[in-house]
Amino acid sequence: MSAQADKSRRKAGGIPRAADRIRVSARELFYREGIRAVGVDEIVHRAGVTKPSLYRSFASKDELAAAYLRDYDRDFWERFERPRGKTYADPRQQVLAYIAELAGRAVGRGYRGCGLSNAAIEYPTPDHPARKVAEAHKKAVRQRLRDLAAAMGAREPDVLGDSLLLLIEGIYGSGQQSEDGPAQSAVAAAERLIDSFT
Repeated sequence: MSAQADKSRRKAGGIPRAADRIRVSARELFYREGIRAVGVDEIVHRAGVTKPSLYRSFASKDELAAAYLRDYDRDFWERFERPRGKTYADPRQQVLAYIAELAGRAVGRGYRGCGLSNAAIEYPTPDHPARKVAEAHKKAVRQRLRDLAAAMGAREPDVLGDSLLLLIEGIYGSGQQSEDGPAQSAVAAAERLIDSFT
């Protein structure tokens, strides 16, 4: 990390640096409202910074959106690989623990699905910076699920992995309905799905 990058990450007197405040504010707003619906003025107002501060840290709103999604991707992998903060030696248990944790969040207040899935829908153009991050994430998740399916000893591990991804994406989309929505059945559905392939 360069000295300048390190300096931008440090806190001065306990107050987060402008770039950090911008990232936090953008994340909250982008997730709740959607990336396209949020303007730069709203972000800088929420962060308590100026527009020049934003553009010193991020070349454009598109680059800020990509940074938000890279942060989201990083947080996703922590939740996916260590559901509820635990490590699982058994791939089946890891997948089921992640789906249980996800289903619990999906019926909670303020849940808006997966920020990366939402971004892929908002930005259909393949060369948009946000779309590139979202697509790379989805490809990596698909491969990881296929690998976990193979580790479970599944017949047709690629089909099981893809089926689990479809279930997870369904939780993202349907989780916003209510506590009585279909996300409450996600773990039972995943168990039956895995059993049908193993």
